[in-house]
Amino acid sequence: MTGSGLVSRGISKVRELVANAAHFGKAPEGDDLDRIRTQLTECAEGRGGEVSTRQRAARLAETYLRLDDAGRHAFLKLIAHEFGPDPERVAAAHQDYQDAIGTPTQWDAEARLRAAMRSRRLRILTQFNAIPQGVKFLVDLRADLLRFLPEDPLLKPLDRELEARLSAWFDVGFLELQRITWNSPAALLEKLVEYEAVHEIRSWKDLKNRLDSDRRCYAFFHPRMPLEPLIFVQVALLEELADDVQRLLDIEAPLADASKATTAIFYSISATQAGLRGVSFGNFLLKRVIDDLKRDFPRLKSFATLSPIPGLVRWVQRNPEELAEAITAADWKRLAAFGVSDTDINEPPLGGLLSDDNSWTKDDKLVQALREPLLRLAARYLLEARRGDQPIDTVSRFHLGNGARIERLNWLADTSEKGLRQSWGMMVNYLYDPDRLETNLEDFASEGRIDASSAVKRMAKR
Repeated sequence: MTGSGLVSRGISKVRELVANAAHFGKAPEGDDLDRIRTQLTECAEGRGGEVSTRQRAARLAETYLRLDDAGRHAFLKLIAHEFGPDPERVAAAHQDYQDAIGTPTQWDAEARLRAAMRSRRLRILTQFNAIPQGVKFLVDLRADLLRFLPEDPLLKPLDRELEARLSAWFDVGFLELQRITWNSPAALLEKLVEYEAVHEIRSWKDLKNRLDSDRRCYAFFHPRMPLEPLIFVQVALLEELADDVQRLLDIEAPLADASKATTAIFYSISATQAGLRGVSFGNFLLKRVIDDLKRDFPRLKSFATLSPIPGLVRWVQRNPEELAEAITAADWKRLAAFGVSDTDINEPPLGGLLSDDNSWTKDDKLVQALREPLLRLAARYLLEARRGDQPIDTVSRFHLGNGARIERLNWLADTSEKGLRQSWGMMVNYLYDPDRLETNLEDFASEGRIDASSAVKRMAKR
């Protein structure tokens, strides 16, 4: 068996053990910590030939995978704190560069300065990248790193370097767009079920419905992670803009005729790898999917989402005055029939009327009384609620940052427990107009300007 085969088999075996049990190692200390430090040093220095380098990196990866959380934290602290650039070497190289400015040796001095600033952390990460399954190992390692960061900000330099490396390795030019179908490998279909983050896939019948002839599912893959979708989008082919996710997910609903479809609805977009946070390729996915759909279905004219509004209820709970401002005198008159007055506004939403048990959805008259004020509130949330210069809503940031327009709000479009809990069942259509994408993207990036339909803008007026 070749050195590469041994490395691959070793990593696969450890991954299998880790997948089927809790972390079974312990935090390294004393001699164990010194042994890991020695392994890291050898990795950073790249001693030996290519095979020995890969085997050394594989052994180090196995060591890491066998550690518990405390051990992994200690491992990452070693890399972050002890394998950065040498401050004295950087200072000396910087002084040489300053002295050489304007002389024939300036560019050689610049090269020496760049070399001095090159971190040994980067050499270690690059060694991991070279081993079989090394890319996935690094993605998972960064997921661990991101978990530890809030309590240990001194890990930030390592995170910056790893994010920069992953951004280069996962450049969209290296990614492959693939359509996922019912005939795709079972292991891949299982990943789809596991990673679905918007609307839970509840059964194989549910999954088959989402992959039927009036649906499409696309994903980006990296050549080094062939059965690991990085991000995937589920699409429904319809004859109009969708306003009810229950109908989209109904496994008993009759098949639509995809050849008559004029509208493509992106109803679920899920990023799958926590370790790739900050590495952006979602906008490229949607552009590529739109091009693919237009080629296969020439009648398609509209491309839109049916998206959740995940932060709405939390925002209102933190800002009850926003709810008060969204309710007009006419609204209060209608709500008075249910025993609610404006004195209840600072109690749990509307004095408990919007109860956690969602019993309010069973009363048609109450549902109608709440419809206008809550839609008004949702419009203001999407157009005005900010964290810094960005929309506070994560889904909104994604779509607006990709050039979409807020097209329409949909009342009780998701009456699942999750949908009611996060947005009282409201959903939003973001429209991807190919003729306006670049302008919207540039306006949002440079000025924070949000494109929205006139109907949504009117709804948000104070």
